[in-house]
Amino acid sequence: MKYTKLNFMMSVLGIVIYVIDLIVDIWVSVRFFHEGQYVFGILTVSFMLFGTLVVQCFSYSWFKNDLKESGQESQHCFLLLHCLQGGVFTRYWFALRKGYHVAFKYTSKTDNFLEEQIDPHKEVIDRVTDLSMLRLFETYLEGCPQLALQLYILLEHGQENFTQYAAIMVSCCAISWSTVDYQVALRKSLPDKNLLNGPCPKLVYLFYKLFTLLSWMLSVVLLLFLNVKIALLLLLFLWFLGVLWAFKEQTEFCASISMEFIYRIVVGFILVFTFFNIKGQNTKCPMSCYYIVRVLATLGILIVFWFYPLSIFNSDYFIPVSITIALTLLLGIIFLIVYYGTLHPNRSEETKLDEVDGKPVQRDCRMKYFLME
Repeated sequence: MKYTKLNFMMSVLGIVIYVIDLIVDIWVSVRFFHEGQYVFGILTVSFMLFGTLVVQCFSYSWFKNDLKESGQESQHCFLLLHCLQGGVFTRYWFALRKGYHVAFKYTSKTDNFLEEQIDPHKEVIDRVTDLSMLRLFETYLEGCPQLALQLYILLEHGQENFTQYAAIMVSCCAISWSTVDYQVALRKSLPDKNLLNGPCPKLVYLFYKLFTLLSWMLSVVLLLFLNVKIALLLLLFLWFLGVLWAFKEQTEFCASISMEFIYRIVVGFILVFTFFNIKGQNTKCPMSCYYIVRVLATLGILIVFWFYPLSIFNSDYFIPVSITIALTLLLGIIFLIVYYGTLHPNRSEETKLDEVDGKPVQRDCRMKYFLME
């Protein structure tokens, strides 16, 4: 298990995408307020604050746990940095500084590996995996609602400007990157998980997640045009089901009860947009049920719109959007079947308990309690 120069460059690319996403969000919110669209501006800022506050809470909690396990006292400077929303940047600083040393300068001749209590490669990989998971949280807590909002504004007002397209493209890139990056980092950090090697499995996994998500985002936007209250009630109901499933599975991701409660709330929110395995157990049946419900809900929304008066919606957009929803959903399901049928890293292992993820063995890593596939 090595942290290579390529891994370091991917970490650098990760913080670049993170900063660009942050700048674009601020840019879009400022433009909304400048143009007098205060509702959209407030929603954009609210999504940003919600995502970053949750991420800072988890980041600081992990810092405290790591310091406690290493026998060190919790430092108030870390609390201050997280209160100032600098937790992610602090983690990037530590990860990149240590990662540069390991990838470019570390050798067994220059450092006595036997005298070290922790493998420096594993230490960097664990730090990068923590960052990947925090970015994943922020993506689905802030990026997905932002994407739905930008698509709604584009279709409702037909604002075809650079800012609108930039916000949508950056959101798509951030969601795609964080999803694949986390899956790669997760498998690299867990010794009993096979690596996601080669570009083909990564691309197929990316397209499966991106197409199913885009189809659902557009479907939700259509439902918002039909009735905002119905759309919000549907999303709230799905979130409630996700939270119930997290409590039913009795997740054990966090060390404290309060953070575990927040984690289960976050789980329910993420499950509104995509499926993931929260316990590392057999998920073939839950995943099948999840996407069957997703297909039925999407088809139901499209059928309602075909029979509903199109006066509420620009007819020039409806047919292209309907075709895009159906096509992306179909492609997403196809890529899902291809990935789990032929390209999944655990596909050839007959001893795995779960053909999706597998049941993790005990290991010194918090990621054993969180698996996303």
